[in-house]
Amino acid sequence: MNLSNLKPGQQGTIIKLDRSIGPIRRRLMDMGVIPGERIRVEKVAPMGDPIEVTVKGYNLSLRKGEAKGIQIEEVAA
Repeated sequence: MNLSNLKPGQQGTIIKLDRSIGPIRRRLMDMGVIPGERIRVEKVAPMGDPIEVTVKGYNLSLRKGEAKGIQIEEVAA
């Protein structure tokens, strides 16, 4: 499952960041989006892009394509 599949209010544990997301991968890791961290979807724009998430207490906005490259395991709230 990837991050773009979650609905607002759902959360998951990051398993892997795919290499397919390219250079943004390193920047995401620097911001705390790393395997083992819990990530929560706060809201999704009406057209599905961008997706606002919270990780390590910080709010980040991700494009849907970037969110598809973040593999997660869903966790019950």
